[in-house]
Amino acid sequence: YPMKKFLLASVAVAALATGAQAADLGSPRAPIAAAVMAPAFSWTGFYLGAHVGYGWAQARYTDFTATFGPGSINANGFFGGIQGGYNWQMNNFVFGIEADVAAGALNRTFALGGGDTYRASVPFLSTVRARAGFAADRALFYVTGGLGIATFQDRVFDSSVPATFTASSTRAGYALGAGVEYAFTPNWTAKVEYMYYGFGDRRNVFTANDRVRTDIHTVKLGINYLFSTGPSAVVARY
Repeated sequence: YPMKKFLLASVAVAALATGAQAADLGSPRAPIAAAVMAPAFSWTGFYLGAHVGYGWAQARYTDFTATFGPGSINANGFFGGIQGGYNWQMNNFVFGIEADVAAGALNRTFALGGGDTYRASVPFLSTVRARAGFAADRALFYVTGGLGIATFQDRVFDSSVPATFTASSTRAGYALGAGVEYAFTPNWTAKVEYMYYGFGDRRNVFTANDRVRTDIHTVKLGINYLFSTGPSAVVARY
C-alpha cells in the first residue's frame, strides 16, 4: 500500500503541473498583421505644363555723352508660357531640372526731359534651371537657379531732331528663385513661384558708351502634368 499511495500522489502532482502550464498558455494568439503606412506621393518623373504671371522690369538708362537725359523706368505687365522638366526624388529630397519660355507685355514709356522719351519693353523670357527641394508628401518646397534669357526692346524719341531711335537685343544672364508646388491629384500639380533675373549692363545701345541696366522680378502661377504612375505604397512590416 505505501508504494501504491506514492504512485497515486505522483500522478496527481504531474496532472496539476500540466494543468497549470496549460492555464499559463491561455488562448492561442492570432498572427500579427503587417503594419501598412499610407501611400507616399512620388515626385519622380517628367512633367509638362503652362504658367501665367506678372513681372516688374526696372530699366535704368545712362548716357555719358549727354545726348539723351538719364532715366529710370519700371516696365510692368503680364506674361504667359510653357515649362517642362524632370524630378528625381530620394527620400524627402527632390532634385531636378526645368526649362521654360514665355511671351509677355512688360513695357512702359518714361519722359527723359526736354521732350525726349524712353520706352522699355521685355517681350520674351526664358530660363534653364536646376531645382532642389524638400517634399512633405504632396507639397514640395524648392529653390531654383540657372540661366536666364530675355529680349529687350528700347526706344528713345529725340525731340530736337525729331527722330525715334530703336534697339533690340537678346541677352543671357542668370535667374534665381523659390516656390512651392502641390500635387492635387496623382498626376496634376500646381505651383506658385518667384523669380529674379539679372542681366548686367547693356552698352552702346543708342550712343557711344551709353548704358542700360534691366533687372526683372516675376511671380507666376503654373500647372504641371507629371508623367508617372502616381503614389507608390510604402509598407513597413514588423
